[in-house]
Amino acid sequence: MSDQKALYLTEKHGAFVLGTAPMYKPGPGEILIRIESTGLNPADWAIQTYGMLIEKYPAILGIDIAGTVEELGEGVTRYKKGDRILTKGTIGKYERTAFQQYALGYEDTSAKIPEGLSFDQAATIPLGLCTAAVALYHDGVNVIGGTCGLTPAWEDEGRGKYEGRPVVVLSGAGSVGQAAIQLLKLSGFNPLITTASLSNAEYLKQLGATHVLDRKLPSEELYKEIRKIASKPLTTVFDAAGFPETQNLGYDLLASGGTMAAVRPDAVNPDKKVDDKKSFFMYADVTLPQNRKLGASLFGKLTELLETGDLKPNHVEVAPGGLEGIIPALEKLKNGVSCVKLVAHPQEST
Repeated sequence: MSDQKALYLTEKHGAFVLGTAPMYKPGPGEILIRIESTGLNPADWAIQTYGMLIEKYPAILGIDIAGTVEELGEGVTRYKKGDRILTKGTIGKYERTAFQQYALGYEDTSAKIPEGLSFDQAATIPLGLCTAAVALYHDGVNVIGGTCGLTPAWEDEGRGKYEGRPVVVLSGAGSVGQAAIQLLKLSGFNPLITTASLSNAEYLKQLGATHVLDRKLPSEELYKEIRKIASKPLTTVFDAAGFPETQNLGYDLLASGGTMAAVRPDAVNPDKKVDDKKSFFMYADVTLPQNRKLGASLFGKLTELLETGDLKPNHVEVAPGGLEGIIPALEKLKNGVSCVKLVAHPQEST
């Protein structure tokens, strides 16, 4: 096969159009993946709407990849052809993105999909998990944005390390929030407080939340309720919404010496800022040199974490129509979905 189907964003603020892309050749330490399922993310529609992150057009977007190993690059020993794997794509590197039928991945930041987990379920995992992991557990060396600097939950010395310490995850029902809840549970945090629509409360408790508060409550009420639950100082807040109201609430909740991670650029009122409370905009790409050590550590344990149920995939809703079906699905995502990940099937495009 000399080429493949791909969905292109034609220009900044432009339209998506189905076209063809070349077949890629894996280099040393790389694998070629036949993409069976790709998860859709808010970043995908945000790039089109706001013209952010991408300068080279036409562009192939998409970050969450699940499929089978098609070809091995030199030196790859962890996988064989036909293995089911998942990996995170790289924005701006079009041979490593998900809105196409084949893409390249790195051996050390990919993981086998365990038996019993579908391609669709696997495609809900990479970006949300990597975003939470880098924000919470990076060692801080050359980190982009910032880090909470915790010991990684998947490493032996990190499991249960923070037992008895309270933590807050604002907006826990999205992919990033769900990943954060599960990792923080693995770290031992308790109470683990989150905000969400109350219709999602039982599910989030299954993931590890001890308390679920109605995200629609005014910030003042949420502040009071969280203070009642958390008897010890809050030194870690994870804002998976990133709106001005959630960032300001999270910052108010932080104790002296605490750190807040947020999924959007800083929106904390400058008048509130003090030297002994940190807040930062999280950056998820584990293929960057400064994040690669953490990414390799995480993906090295990911299959086991999924097998044991320590990490669970999101609920799935399949977007029909192959690559072209991504176009209306992104509109649906832009308008808002609750506690579900939209997933497309690139191989349905012929």
